[in-house]
Amino acid sequence: MGRREGVPPPPPPLPLPPLCLLLCLPFCPPRLAAARPPAPHLVLVLADDLGWGDVGWHGSAIRTPRLDALGAGGVRLERYYTQPLCTPSRSQLLSGRYQIHTGLQHQIIWPCQPSCVPLDEKLLPELLKEAGYMTHMVGKWHLGMYRKECLPTRRGFDTYFGYLLGSEDYYSHDRCVLIKAKNVTRCALDFRDGEEVATAFKNMYSTNLFTERAIDLIASHKTEKPLFLYLAFQSVHEPLEVPEEYMRPYSSIKDVKRRHYAGMVTLMDEAVGNLTDALKRYGLWDNTVLVFSTDNGGQTLAGGNNWPLRGRKWTLWEGGVRGVGFVASPLLKQKGVESHALIHISDWLPTLVHLAGGHTNGTKPLDGFDVWKAISEGRPSPRVELLHNIDPMFVDDFPSKHSFWHKGWD
Repeated sequence: MGRREGVPPPPPPLPLPPLCLLLCLPFCPPRLAAARPPAPHLVLVLADDLGWGDVGWHGSAIRTPRLDALGAGGVRLERYYTQPLCTPSRSQLLSGRYQIHTGLQHQIIWPCQPSCVPLDEKLLPELLKEAGYMTHMVGKWHLGMYRKECLPTRRGFDTYFGYLLGSEDYYSHDRCVLIKAKNVTRCALDFRDGEEVATAFKNMYSTNLFTERAIDLIASHKTEKPLFLYLAFQSVHEPLEVPEEYMRPYSSIKDVKRRHYAGMVTLMDEAVGNLTDALKRYGLWDNTVLVFSTDNGGQTLAGGNNWPLRGRKWTLWEGGVRGVGFVASPLLKQKGVESHALIHISDWLPTLVHLAGGHTNGTKPLDGFDVWKAISEGRPSPRVELLHNIDPMFVDDFPSKHSFWHKGWD
């Protein structure tokens, strides 16, 4: 019904006095800030001496169904590079810095060598601890142990279970070393639980031991804190040892070294499958980023195969430095793809620290890049080059004629 003519409109409402506004403010609901998603669990699995041509997705006859499936459901890294040797790769993995900056460019750390990753380098587990993570390491260290300050538990890991040198017997866990000055070979147990010598694991195959410990850590993890698990397998480094049942499927392979090696790869494949099954069983998988990497190319003198790449472990040919790797995670924005972005093993430190919501303050200048968007979203890699090494002292101790295997040797 309209207003009658001649009747003035009602006056506008009076504004509230300042006191009333102040009284109303406490009752106005605040605008909620966007909640940060929980930090992901980070699982880093490192194989030892796994060759480019030793996995199913690169055409190998060796059975790797669990690795194949994880890579197929994630992002396979087809332009991924490591260093050609154990210590340099592992030091760059955990420091994010080229080995020329840490004094580790001269081959590996040998058993009697008084050396380790410099103590003023801030390593990946230390940065993740600062970001609120529980940090565990299982397996091969090979970054120095001549002082206690060099040990994994002094470099950021809450727990450690494994061996400190570069290789040993898979069952006895002894490492034998020739002492040239005395012309005598000495053997000693190299197996630790924390910082204590672990004597209760004789005649137990190391890959199984490491997998069982990793699963125990997953099962007992309290989810109030995110998990960082670094599982560095002994497999498939020499000596070539594996339970007999894993060699039976490869009875047609005539070369004894290759037959043993094939069984070792298949057992490791099974171990990675058991690890991921545990992550799912205990409710961690949906918020986990799993990185799988080799530390260098395959050793063709000990059963490995880098076909069609030239070279082997110890060399700077593609077969020595181009690594098998993938990322598997429900958190990836793209899945089931191959990445041809240039990625280097030193990139994992800044990438994982960024994912963790941490920072790299306190590190020395990094050579690695955060490559998560290149992996997860398919964006260009921030890396346009990489340095393999600068080492005028390097000597290749093996003839180059052994630098690759024929494809038919599978």
